[in-house]
Amino acid sequence: MQVPLLDLRQQYTGELHREIRHAIDKVCDEQALILGPHVESFERKLAEYCQVKYAIGVSSGTDALLIALMALDIEAGDEVIVPAFTFFATAGCVARTGAKPVFVDIDPRTFNIDVSKIEAAITRRTKAIIPVDLFGQMARIEEINAIARRRGIAVIEDAAQAIGAKRHGQPACSQATFGCLSFYPTKNLGAFGDAGAVCTNDDALATKLKKLRVHGSGHTYYHEMVGGMFRLAAIQAAVLEVKLKYLESWHAARAAHAAIYNRILADSKVVTPLIESGNRSVYNQYVVRVQNRDAVKAKLAEAGVGSAVYYPLGLHLQECFRGLSHKAGDFPETERATAEVLALPIYPELTDGQIEYAANTLRGIVG
Repeated sequence: MQVPLLDLRQQYTGELHREIRHAIDKVCDEQALILGPHVESFERKLAEYCQVKYAIGVSSGTDALLIALMALDIEAGDEVIVPAFTFFATAGCVARTGAKPVFVDIDPRTFNIDVSKIEAAITRRTKAIIPVDLFGQMARIEEINAIARRRGIAVIEDAAQAIGAKRHGQPACSQATFGCLSFYPTKNLGAFGDAGAVCTNDDALATKLKKLRVHGSGHTYYHEMVGGMFRLAAIQAAVLEVKLKYLESWHAARAAHAAIYNRILADSKVVTPLIESGNRSVYNQYVVRVQNRDAVKAKLAEAGVGSAVYYPLGLHLQECFRGLSHKAGDFPETERATAEVLALPIYPELTDGQIEYAANTLRGIVG
C-alpha cells in the first residue's frame, strides 16, 4: 500500500474543483486582480472565522510576520523572543528588521515555546515575543500574554500552522497583538501559491498594516512610512474563500486520523503527540518521536509510507545565526527534538485503511 505524506490533487477534485474554477473565472472576467472586492470578501469571512475585528490579507505567511514586526516599529537594536525549534521564517523575519532574535527552548511534550523560560530571556531591549503554534497546537497564549503585559511588550502569535486551533475555547489569532497565518498550499487552508494574513483587534494597527502592505501608502501615492509590497492577489483570495467553507470538515478528518494513530501506537516505543488539556489541535502535522529516526524514516519509505522531518536543525545552530555565538547544548530540548521528530501522513483525504497501515508499519519497525 502507498501512503503519501501529502497529495494535494486529492483535494482538488469533484465539487471543490468546480467551485474553485468558477471563483477563478469570476476574478478573471472582472479583472480585479490585486486587492479589491474578492480580497475584502475573504478578509471579512476570515476575520469572522478567527473571531477578530480585522484580518488583513498579505502575500505570504512569512510576509505576515515581517509586516507585523514592521507595524510595531521593531528595528536594529531591538530584541524579539522566538522558540529555537520552528520554521526559519519566525526568526528570519526578526533578523530582516535588523533586530536580534533571542532564542528560548521548547517544552518537550508539545514542541511549543517553554513559557517558564521566557522571562529570563527578556531584557530592556525586548520589544516582542513570537510564540509559535507548532504543528497545529496553540502555545500557552494566556500565560505569554500575562508576561507581555507585565513587561510592556507585544505578542505576535505565529499561527501559520494553526488556523482553527483553539485554547480554552478561544481561537488562534484572537488574543495576541497580532496573529499571523500562512496559506501555503500544504497548510490546512491552502492557497494556489503563496498567501497569508495578519489578524488583529487593534483599529490603529489594522490601519497601519493596510498601509504597510502597499509601500506605506495604501495606494494613495503619499507615503507615510516605508512599507513593502505585501498585497494578497485576488485569485488567491477567491480560492481561499471557497476552501474556507470546508475547513472544519478537514480539521475533523485530521483529528479522526490522529485518533487512529494514537490507538494503534499506544504502549509502543513511539512517542505520540501530547495535546494539552484545553487545546484543540488541527494537526497540520502529526509528529511523533522515535529513536534512530533516520533509519526508521528509510524503512517507512521502503514500505510505501511517506514521512518528513520538521525540523532537522535548531535555529540557534543555523549558519546564518553564527554571529549570535550559540553552540550545541545551549537548547537541549530543541536539539533532542531535531534528532527524534518524524511527521506522518495525516491529510484529510487519506482513508482509515491507509492510516492504519502507516501506524502498524511504524509500530512494526519501532516496536
